[in-house]
Amino acid sequence: MQRMDKKKERKNGSRSAFAVMLGLIGMIKPLLGIMCVAILMGCAGNLAATFLTILGGYALLTVAGLYEGMELSVIFTLLIVFAVARGILRYAEQASNHYIAFKLLARIRHRVFAALRALAPAKLDGSRKGNLISIITSDIELLEVFYAHTISPIAIAVITSVIMTVFIGNLHPALGALALVFYVMVGLVIPVINGRRGSASGQEYRDSFGALNTCVLDNLYGLEEILQYGRQEKRMTQMAEQTSHLEQISGQLKRQETAQRVTTDGVILLAGVLMAAASSQLAAAGALTGAQALIAVIAMVSSFGPTAALSALSNNLHHTLASGNRVLDLLEEKPLVYDIDGKADACKGDIRCGNVNFAYHDKETEGQLGKDMQEKANMAESAGDAEILSDFSAQFAKNSIHGILGKSGCGKSTLLKLLMRFYETEHGEISYGGKEIGEINTTALRGNISYVTQETFLFHDTIENNLKVAKADATREELIAAAKKASIHDFIMTLPDGYETVIAELGTSISGGERQRLGIARAFLHDADYLFLDEPTSNIDSINEGMILRSLVREKEDKTILLVSHRKSTMGIADDVLAM
Repeated sequence: MQRMDKKKERKNGSRSAFAVMLGLIGMIKPLLGIMCVAILMGCAGNLAATFLTILGGYALLTVAGLYEGMELSVIFTLLIVFAVARGILRYAEQASNHYIAFKLLARIRHRVFAALRALAPAKLDGSRKGNLISIITSDIELLEVFYAHTISPIAIAVITSVIMTVFIGNLHPALGALALVFYVMVGLVIPVINGRRGSASGQEYRDSFGALNTCVLDNLYGLEEILQYGRQEKRMTQMAEQTSHLEQISGQLKRQETAQRVTTDGVILLAGVLMAAASSQLAAAGALTGAQALIAVIAMVSSFGPTAALSALSNNLHHTLASGNRVLDLLEEKPLVYDIDGKADACKGDIRCGNVNFAYHDKETEGQLGKDMQEKANMAESAGDAEILSDFSAQFAKNSIHGILGKSGCGKSTLLKLLMRFYETEHGEISYGGKEIGEINTTALRGNISYVTQETFLFHDTIENNLKVAKADATREELIAAAKKASIHDFIMTLPDGYETVIAELGTSISGGERQRLGIARAFLHDADYLFLDEPTSNIDSINEGMILRSLVREKEDKTILLVSHRKSTMGIADDVLAM
C-alpha cells in the first residue's frame, strides 16, 4: 500500500506558477555568483540607457538656457560614456545569463536522465514515449528562456524601478509615488493577471505538444501496418485534429499576448500623460521648476524598459512555466520500485511465489503494461482497480523448463516483470533460493536473468554490437555459438557483411521473426542462471521454432527457464506447465 500512497500523493499534488518559479530558481545555487554579476550589469546597463535620454533632456534645457547645473561639454562626455557603457554592459549581461542558462540546462538534463534511470523500467514501459521525448527535448530547451531572459529581468526591473522612483521622488515626492504606482502596474499587476489567464492554456499547449509527438511516433513505428490496412486517412485525420487543437491553443495564447501588449502600451502612455499633468501642476504651483517638470516626464517615459520587458515576459512564461512544471513533475516523481543496494548478491535456487496479489491503480500505469494485461485491466476499470494477479502461488525449480500457458490478459507477462522487480507486489512474496526478492541487490537480480520480451528492440548498429548488448566482451566464437542456438546464424551469414551488417533504425530492415531470434541469441549469449522468455517464438516459423526449443532443452542444465506462451504447441518441451 505504500506504493499506492506515493502515487496518489504525486497525482494529487498541484503546483502554482510561483511554486514552479521557485523550483526552477532553486537550481541556480551553484551559479548564484554569476547571476548576481549579471543582475548588477543589467541594472547598470538599463540605467545607462535611461539616463542617456535624461541627459539628452538636460542638454536641450542647457541649450535653451533653462538649466545651468552642468556644462554642455560635461553632458556630452557623459552621453558618450553612458552609450559605450550601455553596449558593453548589455553584452556582458547577456553573455552571463546565457552561460548560466546553458550550464543549468546541462545540469537539468543530467538530473532528468538520472530521474528516468530511477523511474525505469516501469516509467519507460509505457506508450507515452512521445511525451517523454517532448520533456527531454523541447521542454528543457524552453527553460533557457527562463534562465537567460526571466530571472535577471525580474531582479533588474525591481532594482531599476526603485532607483528611478528615488530619482523622480527627489524632484518631488508626489511624482515619485506616481512613478512607483505605474512601475507596479506594468511590472507586476499586468504580468500577474496575464499569467493567471494564460497558465492553463500554456500547460494545455505543452501537454498537447507531447501528445502530438506520441501520435507522430506511433505513425512512424506503425507505418507498415497503416499502409497494409489502409488506415492512412484515419491516422492523418487523427494527427490533423491534434495539430488543429494545438493551433487553437496557440492562437488563444497569441490573442492574450496581443491584449497584454496593448494594455501595457496603454498604461505606459497613461503614465506619461499623468506625469506631465502632475508635474505641470506642481510647476505652476511653484513646487517645481519648469526644467524639473520636464526631466520628471522624460525620466518617467524613458524608464519603462525593464518593467515593460517584464510585462512581455508573461507571454513566454505561459509556455516556459508549463515546461518547467512538466520537468519538475518528472524530477519529483517517485519510482514505483526503488533499487536495492547493500543486500545479498546471491540469486540462485528455486523461484517461489506465495499468495501474490498485484493490481494497477490508475489509467496512466495501465497504459504502460503491454498487451498481456489490457483486456483484464479494462474489465476491472469500472471497479477503479485493474487486478492482474490474485492470491497467485507457484514454484519454479532449477534444471527445468517451466511452461506458463494462458490467454492474453491473464497476467503472464506481468508475472515475469514482478519476478524481475519491474513492479512491486501488493501482497504476498517472491523469493529466489529462499531469499526474499527485497533482500537481493536489484542489479545482481536482473544481471542474473536473461529476459526475452515480446518485442525485441534493435539499435541502429551492427548485428555484432546488437548482440554484444548482452555481453560486451563476447568473442566472435561466442556470438556465433549463441546465434546458432537461436537459429539465426545462417541468416546472418547470407547478409553482405555478415555480423558487421548494420541494422536499419528501429530494426525495420529485418523481419519480426529475425528480430525475435536476435533477441533470443542475446539471451543465450548472456548465459544467466535464469531465462525468462515471453512469447519468444510468436513470430517464428515452425522449423526455426523447433531448433530454438531444442536449444532450450540443452540449456536447461543449471538453469531455471520460464517459457511464457499462449500456444500449447510451444509447451511440448516444458517439464511442467502452469495454466493461468
